[in-house]
Amino acid sequence: MHILAQAAVISLAIVNARVWTGDTRRPWADAVAVDGARIAAVGSSAEIRKLAGTQTRVIDAHGAMVVPGFIDAHVHFTDGGFALQSVKLRDAKTKAEFIARIAAFAKTVPAGTWITNGDWDHENWGGELPTRVWIDAVTPNNPVWINRLDGHMSLANSAALKAAGVTKSVKDVDGGTIVRDASGEPTGIFKDNAMSVVDRAVPPPSAEMTDRALRGAMAYVNAQGVTAVHNMGTWGELAAFERAHAAGTLTTRIYASVPLSSWKRLADTVKARGYGDEWVRIGGLKGFVDGSIGSHTAAMLEPFTDAPNDRGLMVNTPENLYTWTKNADAAGLQVLVHAIGDRAIRTQLDIFERVAKENGPRDRRFRIEHAQHIAPADIPRFGALGVIPSMQPYHAIDDGRWVDKVIGPERAKGTYAFKSLLDAKAKLAFGSDWFVAPPIPLMGIYGAVTRRTLDEKHPGGWVPEQKITVEDALRAYTSGAAHAGFAEETRGVIKKGMLADLTMIDRDLTRIAPETIRDAQIVLTIVGGKVVYEAPNAK
Repeated sequence: MHILAQAAVISLAIVNARVWTGDTRRPWADAVAVDGARIAAVGSSAEIRKLAGTQTRVIDAHGAMVVPGFIDAHVHFTDGGFALQSVKLRDAKTKAEFIARIAAFAKTVPAGTWITNGDWDHENWGGELPTRVWIDAVTPNNPVWINRLDGHMSLANSAALKAAGVTKSVKDVDGGTIVRDASGEPTGIFKDNAMSVVDRAVPPPSAEMTDRALRGAMAYVNAQGVTAVHNMGTWGELAAFERAHAAGTLTTRIYASVPLSSWKRLADTVKARGYGDEWVRIGGLKGFVDGSIGSHTAAMLEPFTDAPNDRGLMVNTPENLYTWTKNADAAGLQVLVHAIGDRAIRTQLDIFERVAKENGPRDRRFRIEHAQHIAPADIPRFGALGVIPSMQPYHAIDDGRWVDKVIGPERAKGTYAFKSLLDAKAKLAFGSDWFVAPPIPLMGIYGAVTRRTLDEKHPGGWVPEQKITVEDALRAYTSGAAHAGFAEETRGVIKKGMLADLTMIDRDLTRIAPETIRDAQIVLTIVGGKVVYEAPNAK
């Protein structure tokens, strides 16, 4: 232990804890001392108590677990904040409930207000896609543009189609699908790139509303033990993060990526002002290869089991992805690409391998976001190429309810292949994909460790050979995610000199039955030495 000079002022001490440090040299401790924004010492409760002065806040953990602050490596942050304020459709179990919730919400907003977000899941009522006809009668005065929970298809009502100027003559869109009825009329469902047809008619939120959504998002994730996020976002969101940073109101650290196609703008921005600081960091570029399994737009090597004429789609051409990736990498930027289907993943791995050879060695940390359905032959390539699988374990226990029928049980063996990727020496980073899934790391850990689907139909785990240990999952949410954002020098483990980003959980996750992990509760969240969340019943 590092003993501090007697004159040092310790602002915070946590004692009587089960401290999982994430530091391989000292995995466990009993107490932590904080000096301002950083960790001052890690040791026994007796040692840390000696460092406390009259002004020190001493927190008795009563045996609770303390871990490095959770880092959510994949969020859509302000979208999540906006979704908190919109109609809630994720758990609507029937067509009637879906319609009723939209009708009830429409009564709470002024006429003309766009109703967005929603996060519906048509698998909840058997797989029938909703149409505008379902909701037109209950939303005559409001354009409705609500997304499926994966964000890869949305439903428009007739008012939204009218506002967007969409008629039967609307042309199809490359990399997307406009679902039409037997007469050729749009049903209201638009997939992937086709969503742009309606998106462009939606009025952008004001800066004030975006800032409000950000405040709501930070408060929500802080309550889940999250101290930092990697945002898959836009330049407009980056501006909101910077406004909050300037105002001193950030309670969540943000690694803010922007669209891959804007690599030149980001390169110029980094050259002009650097990568940022410990609160807001830039340097990441997010791209897309394909869509999603739930929307049948993931790019697959073989056709979908339930749609034998369909192999999904590419939302960007391999040529564009290669050009953007090569230029961004040459500019020293990090490339993060969404790839879900096995064809999409192979395409992007090929591009990463080619670019790395052409541009030469450097610490580039290419990432594949989601990496959900990997062809077995491609799993070892993640470790060999140093490509980070940035994955969201909640998706495994959510999608596992229905994915077998879409791609078949054999291909499902390569789905969310956490264990195989670790065995291949890949550096796993975990996140949530919020708004698509809840930003609750405890549920993600539960999912990765048990793989018990949300419908409880796989008590032994769906694809159980891909289960990982609690400590593996903790690492993916802490040091693994820190590494994925070039932040391992300041966060992700509990040791002297690191940022004092800490999360307290009411029980030791390594000592309880795995199926009870989801019952654990966050007691305290600390960011930069300041308490940003404290459970109402915390002692």
